[in-house]
Amino acid sequence: MTAGGSGDAKASGEDLLIARLFEPIATHPGALGLKDDAALLSVPPGHELVLTKDALVAGVHFFADDPPEAIARKAMRVNLSDLAAKGAEPLGVLLAFAIPPEMDAAALTAFARGIGADASLYGAPLLGGDTVRTPGPFIVSITAFGVVPAGQMVRRATAKPDQAIVVSGTIGDAALGLALRLDPSRAGFAGLGEKAASFLKERYLLPRPRLALARALRGRASGAMDVSDGLVGDLTKMLAASGVAGEIEVDRVPLSPAARAAIKAEPALIETALTGGDDYEILAVMPDEELDAFTTFATAAGIGVSVIGRTQAGQGLTVRASNGAAMTFARGSFSHF
Repeated sequence: MTAGGSGDAKASGEDLLIARLFEPIATHPGALGLKDDAALLSVPPGHELVLTKDALVAGVHFFADDPPEAIARKAMRVNLSDLAAKGAEPLGVLLAFAIPPEMDAAALTAFARGIGADASLYGAPLLGGDTVRTPGPFIVSITAFGVVPAGQMVRRATAKPDQAIVVSGTIGDAALGLALRLDPSRAGFAGLGEKAASFLKERYLLPRPRLALARALRGRASGAMDVSDGLVGDLTKMLAASGVAGEIEVDRVPLSPAARAAIKAEPALIETALTGGDDYEILAVMPDEELDAFTTFATAAGIGVSVIGRTQAGQGLTVRASNGAAMTFARGSFSHF
């Protein structure tokens, strides 16, 4: 995303777009006013870079008619969620997006406004990127940069046995929000009030990256990741990467009042909540002696945390239903492949 340097045939239209929409929000010195072919970023002494990248595609990760500002914020937040789970604090982002024919000037303005709003809210300044045209669909890709004190990044492959399995916030809201948008006449949603339905839809549209927990994870969690593809599937991935087993109890998984109401009306929706994804909550494993301090930190930040189970020696994940029976799922998590 540079104003110039990409060839005269492309430069005039792209330069005008960048100058109008993105230069005003790229105020970090390292962005170089978006006038160069690259950004310049300094890493604080004694720290290491943490890098992550996610791409979002219309019709896959969001609805094509979602508000452009919300699409921008979702793209920002899914990447910032990865940084949070690693114990990292944001340094900045690079943005690339492909503009389809139906995206007009007003939509682009709203999209840029969303990027700028979250860049300011989360301290993740826009540093550069690229813009292209496409016949469709709309595609957004963000690379996020963060820092951690050297040697303190929290990995997913280092969880230890005989420790607590902890999750932040509530699980299943976004997956239920998506299911609601796809089929509002389902039994679980037919009786939901407007407030509960709006809450579930918003949780799908606007994730809440738990950056406030990043510092608390460092030195406390033996392993962590964010829940993007579903609690069951992502926990299974972390346990497998770490070479340990785990067991969780469904009754201990935190659910919002809206999710509880939907599941009560249609019990089969519990599988959607546990495996559907888009939660963007923190999933961590930590020693019992760290739980009080972590919980105190989270409470001060206004974020709930719940212990949902334990790790153990062995392999695999067991999910216990209310009656103690092991649950099975048609699909453990969302997958593109």
